[in-house]
Amino acid sequence: MQALLVVFVVWYCCFWLARKLKVDDDFAAILSSAVAICGVSAAIASCGAIEGDKKKLSYVTSIVLICAVPMMVLMPWAVKEFGIPEIVGGAWLGGTLDTSGSVVAAGALISEPAMKTGVIVKFSQNALIGVAAFVLSIWWTFKKGAETGQRPSAGIIWERFPKFVLGFLIASFFFSFLLHIDTVGATKSLLGELRTWWFALAFVSIGLETRFGDLVKMEGGRPAVAFLAAQAVNIVWTLILAYLLFGGILFPVPDIK
Repeated sequence: MQALLVVFVVWYCCFWLARKLKVDDDFAAILSSAVAICGVSAAIASCGAIEGDKKKLSYVTSIVLICAVPMMVLMPWAVKEFGIPEIVGGAWLGGTLDTSGSVVAAGALISEPAMKTGVIVKFSQNALIGVAAFVLSIWWTFKKGAETGQRPSAGIIWERFPKFVLGFLIASFFFSFLLHIDTVGATKSLLGELRTWWFALAFVSIGLETRFGDLVKMEGGRPAVAFLAAQAVNIVWTLILAYLLFGGILFPVPDIK
């Protein structure tokens, strides 16, 4: 429930803000997916779905990572300083921090239950990458078709759809339902090592294309303003939801240890 409400509200808010600031729709869609769903992965999926500009993708991934660092430190401090319940704090982190790694690191600064809650919420949002990519690929196909007069077809939608999302869904199904839990546990070390290296290579490659001056210069800094404003809305909205859903107001406080 939190993942759906966060993704829908924050995505629409960011897209609306970007349009108000006269950011083009392609850029706005990538920004919105990044801030609302799960940062870099969602930005990559959205860029593929709309066949977006790779420079814009590099811009979005840069601002996601820049924002994640101070948030990863300040949000756990805020949870402790203001006496926010640890389960609520974990749900807050999971819904706002835009990378899974930062959720784990920030949650660990609070407590084990906070970290586990944050990971559950973040993974719930991650699972919506495929849905978002599919919707965007259909929307952009019809949008471009209306502009060019080209009739949309299933082939065009399939061509736009980012295929790595299918790999994500297949792997998730395979490891969730077909493999024995002991086998899954035995693969964690190897897969974790591969993931670390692949992420390192990916982010180094992103860094090689990133110029911090571009964050200010590109379109007059308006995309950065839209992202930061949407992130502020995300922080407040997700905290409200975390209290309602995990704080014992609408439902019993979950027993996460």
